[in-house]
Amino acid sequence: MARTDHSFPAGSGSPAAAPAALRGRGAVTNVRHRFQKDDREQVDDGWSTSGLPADFVDAVPNTSVIPILPDVRRAPAAPKTTVTAEEARKILSRNDSPDIPFDVAVNPYRGCEHGCVYCYARPTHSYLGYSPGLDFETRLVAKANAVEALRAEISRPGYKPSPINIGSATDAYQPIERDWRLTRGMLELMLETRHPVTIVTKNALVARDLDLLAALAEHKLVVVYMSITTLDADMARTLEPRAAAPWRRLEAVRNLTSAGVPVGVLVAPVIPFINDDAMEHILQESKAAGAHYASYTVIRLPWEVKTLFEDWLNAHYPDRAQRVLHRIEDLRNGRRNDPNFGSRMRGTGIWADLLRQRFAVATRKLSLNRHRLALDCDRFQPPAPAGGSAALFSPAAAGAPAFPSPAGAKASSGVPFASALPVAGAYGRGARQLRAMVAGQLSLFD
Repeated sequence: MARTDHSFPAGSGSPAAAPAALRGRGAVTNVRHRFQKDDREQVDDGWSTSGLPADFVDAVPNTSVIPILPDVRRAPAAPKTTVTAEEARKILSRNDSPDIPFDVAVNPYRGCEHGCVYCYARPTHSYLGYSPGLDFETRLVAKANAVEALRAEISRPGYKPSPINIGSATDAYQPIERDWRLTRGMLELMLETRHPVTIVTKNALVARDLDLLAALAEHKLVVVYMSITTLDADMARTLEPRAAAPWRRLEAVRNLTSAGVPVGVLVAPVIPFINDDAMEHILQESKAAGAHYASYTVIRLPWEVKTLFEDWLNAHYPDRAQRVLHRIEDLRNGRRNDPNFGSRMRGTGIWADLLRQRFAVATRKLSLNRHRLALDCDRFQPPAPAGGSAALFSPAAAGAPAFPSPAGAKASSGVPFASALPVAGAYGRGARQLRAMVAGQLSLFD
């Protein structure tokens, strides 16, 4: 079981203990996850790591030939992003939530480098033994066989297609997608099988796949939602530091709609006294860029996100932190989080009613949500088996890696893969893989 690295502050939600923000990261703490039984914290005992008194270390000039190791009292270096490869047994997740507009989702990655401090998906990292704080945005997992696993699941007898949402608990177009290209691979499969798909993202990288999205749109098989929280670039850098800049998201909306791809905008989340005054402006600019649809949600603070968000407020907006939290409690029946269907997305009370009215007036004025797009599930064609006897013994296939790994990728053990080596070798070839090959879902070489 992984333990949270508390070289970074563990987070307390206390204004007096609020740590400083880290450049390029959303969370300011590595909060303890809810399954964690023990902690590790770095403590200054008055001695440097070299065993010399701390005051002596401070007095030694930088030009000294005395070998002085780093002082534990100094701030730790900013955490770097690492990516670990895993083989997913199942890739589709299902839900029956009445307030979510899809019942099937796929997530090619675990964690998200965008680092949105308010992200409701942060607590999912607890199941990996990682912190929902800095770990969520720095210790990422790529499901290297995502496309093959998706092909296998939609190939099963009796499978009934319904729109698959890509990126419900991660952003499928986060920066590591540039190298891994798992999302693009899944879109290629969706086009091959004429399977309907929806996408929610904060990254302009979605425009990279314009060729596939335009082809899917011709058959009424796709809708893309761009999430825009603010148009203020400075605020965006603190709220969602590694997501695309607001103007780039609007540019992506413009490029997608120009190619005939239906696009909606999500003003999500709305945070009282932080970005709530920007709703109408975001909708106006999104409409000008070509958006057809719009929706919004208010901030949700499940599990560890409550502490993470409070620490973020104390670091960035200490003058209004308590005011923001009290208004969130007004929205949530006196609590920081309300998990109940029907109220968790938009809240209750006077402030929630005012938001609904503002949104209704703005969308009516801008002619957004004039019609509802129904994706076509009747065109679905089950995919052809991946590989086969021809692929198994093809000379061209003999040297091809099973899952090519980008430079810097790591196996589950944490050992880096050599460049261009197949990551499949890290998992071993057991009976499960043999059955997959016999079923035609996986070949030895592709």
